[in-house]
Amino acid sequence: MPAAFRTALPQLDGSLWLTDGGIETTLIFREGLELPDFAAFHLLKTAAGEAALRKYFRTYADLARRFGTGLILESATWRASPDWAGKLGYDARELNAANRQAVSILEDVRKEYAQIPTAISGCLGPRGDGYNPSQRMTEKEAEAYHGAQVGVFADSAADLVTAITMNYVEEAVGIARAARKAGLPAVISFAVETDGRLPTGQSLQAAIEQVDAATHRHPSYYMINCAHPTHFGRLFDSKSVWKRVCGVRANASRMSHAELNESPVLDAGDPAELGGQYAALKRRLPQLNVMGGCCGTDHRHVEHMAMACKPLWGQSN
Repeated sequence: MPAAFRTALPQLDGSLWLTDGGIETTLIFREGLELPDFAAFHLLKTAAGEAALRKYFRTYADLARRFGTGLILESATWRASPDWAGKLGYDARELNAANRQAVSILEDVRKEYAQIPTAISGCLGPRGDGYNPSQRMTEKEAEAYHGAQVGVFADSAADLVTAITMNYVEEAVGIARAARKAGLPAVISFAVETDGRLPTGQSLQAAIEQVDAATHRHPSYYMINCAHPTHFGRLFDSKSVWKRVCGVRANASRMSHAELNESPVLDAGDPAELGGQYAALKRRLPQLNVMGGCCGTDHRHVEHMAMACKPLWGQSN
């Protein structure tokens, strides 16, 4: 099936769009599944694993239907790139097939919930550690590394690609350039530390400006993920660059990345409180309209985001 919205992303209309929560932490801690290296795509190797993914995405489709919002289905492919997949024994052919299959199940969900405006996003993750950019690529290296996965998405029903947990600019630039060459819209989602800066120390504002300058503003918009609203909410003021930030996938926990990495248990935070914090972000960022979660969040958190934020559309949109 061809992509439905590749030439005109529907979430750019400013209406409320939900996406999922922290897929890996949900599947591990709530569903009791094993995800080596957080590789959710590895579940596609078995019928039971595929069924678990379908159930997961239907949960969010049900929320979008309940609240009358749009839905962005993010493929379970954050780790489906050569280095990470190679550790699990995948060759290039098997990896490409897994990326195609990950999009295919989202097509099925979209058909099942045909009454909901639904965009399919091919998810890309960092080549290295999402928390620690110790091994950094050049822009050209990043474009080459991620190009194969982007190419698979371009040959699928994906409407766009979203690079999640980007922690340094060069990788984000490489992905955006690969997407542009493949004719795909791109979204860049940066991860920030407790001070609101990228792990490299660069400010979020400077990172967005640098990616835009290097890619002729190819990203359709930017997002922030893998951080709690208290880590970045204070950044937003009247600077025009913030108009490029249209989505948030926050962590449930206030802990730093280092603390999360060492924690043996899941910190799910307070879903209702997080929903209220999203509403506060929406008031500071009128264009903010794509809302989901990252580490520790699940459908309960996204439900509270929708409950808190849906009424705001009658006030400011």
